[in-house]
Amino acid sequence: MSRLQVVSGKGGTGKTTVAAALALALAREGRRTLLVEVEGRQGIAQLFGAEALPYEERKIAVAPGGGGEVYALAIDAERALLDYLQMFYKLGSAGRALKKLGAIDFATTIAPGLRDVLLTGKACEAVRRKDKAGKFVYDHVIMDAPPTGRITRFLNVNDEVAGLARFGPIHNQAQAVMKVLKSPETAVHLVTLLEEMPVQETADGIEELRAAGLPIGRVIVNMVRPHHLDEDALRAASGERRADVAKALSRAGLGGARRGGLAERLVDPLVAQAAEHASRVELERGQRTVLEGLDTATYELPLLGAGMDLAGLYELATELRKQADDE
Repeated sequence: MSRLQVVSGKGGTGKTTVAAALALALAREGRRTLLVEVEGRQGIAQLFGAEALPYEERKIAVAPGGGGEVYALAIDAERALLDYLQMFYKLGSAGRALKKLGAIDFATTIAPGLRDVLLTGKACEAVRRKDKAGKFVYDHVIMDAPPTGRITRFLNVNDEVAGLARFGPIHNQAQAVMKVLKSPETAVHLVTLLEEMPVQETADGIEELRAAGLPIGRVIVNMVRPHHLDEDALRAASGERRADVAKALSRAGLGGARRGGLAERLVDPLVAQAAEHASRVELERGQRTVLEGLDTATYELPLLGAGMDLAGLYELATELRKQADDE
């Protein structure tokens, strides 16, 4: 299992929820995971019912079974740049003075590429970090990354920087980050729904990632709704078997099946709902066919009708662990 798990997806697909569930799923049997947020939305804190995350690694959950721990970090580009200046140039108080003057904010605002370098660099530093005994501090780092349309450039920006800065600490740092991102240590997962636009964006994202030489993990189909009707019932949704539906309702004690009877009057709304369900099932089958053609392993997570809370996260984590164990 790759040590850096990057989770991306089209807006609205629930990528932050999936990233959080993945962190819980990987934090088992005493393992430690770090869940990293890079977009400044504090989505992780909201999911776990915690206070806004500071720029420090904080334990936010304990995984069920084995006492594994989940830590979280909201990476701030300004603070990451200060860390970078201290690490390579020993600026210390001079770096803090630059921040007071607004130079740090200016630098990270006018150069989006610099922000991406700092964000990916901080995550990769956590992947490589070891304790005094030489053991990795975190077994896995999970990054809640930018949306699919931006993920390839976000991850590949250090390659561009390494090409521009041909020597020195910036070049060496960019190369070190890309060594992690393009290695088996990393897996980029794309979250989608069984809908045309997110599936198409997932297909485009996979093509771009492959062209850039970035390692693709799983396509995670989120919020999968159950199919309540069997094939025979779906055929009945066409309305051609109105009489059979009316008789079945009558046998269930819902009134007469003849014209004007209660059972007969219930047929139209039931058939309409069944037809809508059948149409959705057919559309989802088509999108599954598209996903199967991407030659990428797929996980599926159910739609939780009660909405998303901490209990829901644990439920999704359990489902991810089950599907991973079944491979």
